[in-house]
Amino acid sequence: MPDFLLPDLGEGLTEAEIVRWLVEVGDTITVDQPVVEVETAKAAVEVPAPFAGVVMARHGEPGEALEVGKPLITVAESAFTEPGVVTAAEGSGNVLIGYGTPNAAPRRRQRRAGTVVLDRPAGAAGVISPLVRKLARDNGLDLNGISGSGPGGIIRRADVEAALAERKGRRDGDGDRRVPLRGLRKVIADKLSTSRREIPEATVWVDADATALLAAREALNAADPARPVSLLALLARFTVAGLRRFPELNARVEGEEIVVLGAVHLGFAAQTERGLVVPVVPDADRMSTRELGAAIAARTAAARAGQLSPHQLTGGTFTVNNYGVFGVDGSAAIINHPEAAILGIGRIVARPWIVDGEVRARKVCQLTLAFDHRVCDGGTAGGFLRFVADCVEAPVTALGDL
Repeated sequence: MPDFLLPDLGEGLTEAEIVRWLVEVGDTITVDQPVVEVETAKAAVEVPAPFAGVVMARHGEPGEALEVGKPLITVAESAFTEPGVVTAAEGSGNVLIGYGTPNAAPRRRQRRAGTVVLDRPAGAAGVISPLVRKLARDNGLDLNGISGSGPGGIIRRADVEAALAERKGRRDGDGDRRVPLRGLRKVIADKLSTSRREIPEATVWVDADATALLAAREALNAADPARPVSLLALLARFTVAGLRRFPELNARVEGEEIVVLGAVHLGFAAQTERGLVVPVVPDADRMSTRELGAAIAARTAAARAGQLSPHQLTGGTFTVNNYGVFGVDGSAAIINHPEAAILGIGRIVARPWIVDGEVRARKVCQLTLAFDHRVCDGGTAGGFLRFVADCVEAPVTALGDL
């Protein structure tokens, strides 16, 4: 009886958490039939089996983390195959690095209105995972008082652990709460730590008069309301143009070499319920302003819905970050390793500004560039940032020349 091992889900992911089983022990499965839904640090996917047969065992429970290469299910050969022969799909290959067929890519989880995943009666603490039940029972915890963070309200192990930590904090009187550093939060922590450890970064910033930028955006959207352009899209457009003039910032350090990259795959920071993610727009340097705006909007929506695949969150060469949406003016952002720089824009607010020798109220923002000092010096970084600031202050002229 062959074991189906948890496959390599790509992009260096080493484990996945079981969300829910899609098959029961005793079920007969076919090639490429989804058997389990798992959640990695980057996305939630349904994993298809590479062969047919009868499910004899499931290795793991919902809420349990499973390492890549560990058994996922055990399958006995189907009664419809010859003895000793495991049915495999013709052309099975490299959908998830080593298994599956070309038509069986993992399906991202879709949340449909009115769909309830949790199969428990109203008001009951019917948690799918026996391990979660045991953890709560052993600690005298009432599951009816816990809100589940899983699909359809499923209570996961992390939810019980958080409730236990909160209860311990109340008993100790210190108000402490322990949250497991896992999943996306752990990936973010590891990546930021790597960036701080390996990249000698420096930061430069400048204030810019964004009054004309707001007017240009309004005019663009009035001319074609069906294809609106965001401020982030305009900033991204100026960024791409700046990287053409200062390509040293579209680079990375590999060993003893600086690799200046030919294409601009633009990442942008997006805040989601699962945490901060950086979707990537490939070949942003080949796009028009509206095409870039549409790509950013589509990926932002997909990120917030949890529908981005791992490859859509990797491969960036430069990142932009609109932290102004959080109501802050500036930020010494951490570079998205292994990239060489990150550009941020703060909130746009009315401030006194000197125009033609007179003090006037203008819409002003702060632009910040954190850069890897190994790839360039302050002259290059300052030149790039000044170019972007000039585009912000005179967008019509800039767009006409880009």
